[in-house]
Amino acid sequence: MKLTTVTNVSVDGVTQGHRRIDAGTRREAGAPDEDGSGGFERFGWAPPLLDDEASTFISQAFQRADAFLFGRRTYEIFAGSWGAGMDPGNPVGEALNTRPKYVASTTLTDPQWPDTTVLSGDIAGAIGELRAKPGGELQVWGSGTLIRWLLNHRLVDQVVLLTYPVVVGQGTRLFPATGPDIGLELVDLQSTPKGLTIQTYRTTGRPQYESATT
Repeated sequence: MKLTTVTNVSVDGVTQGHRRIDAGTRREAGAPDEDGSGGFERFGWAPPLLDDEASTFISQAFQRADAFLFGRRTYEIFAGSWGAGMDPGNPVGEALNTRPKYVASTTLTDPQWPDTTVLSGDIAGAIGELRAKPGGELQVWGSGTLIRWLLNHRLVDQVVLLTYPVVVGQGTRLFPATGPDIGLELVDLQSTPKGLTIQTYRTTGRPQYESATT
């Protein structure tokens, strides 16, 4: 399967708090932000910019998945909404509830959402085995910490960015200030009436650099 990450991101690279649900979940759990930035307050910047074309793309992407891979926090958000029967008949919920789900976590021991497998121990090896299976896409939605870990371990085959026309100005960015260098090849590019751009890239290993002149 092709490991595909799908990320909602602002023009300035922020992924944190794109929906209000992120804030509510964090307060209820009483846990710190996964990146340690407890001062973030600009939640919900994505929904006002979401239009029908972007929503259609998202629904079609979910339906295209053969399986899903999550970090623990995103898994628990989805399990508490889609897994609890939110919006019955929605194609996103149908995909999530009928296809295998994998969680990369060393602390989750008793997942309640059916058809869930917890990956612990040699997570990189387990994900490598999933990628070697026949099929279409193993999709990662949200799960910023996990995506950065996957990129560091060069386990990502395809990157999908839904870029919203907004500068959030604070919060966790998808790509850290220092990280791996990754070559990308543009596979598909779409734009929507409200100004979202949807870029699909294939990873191509390390990028090429201009040769030093003498």
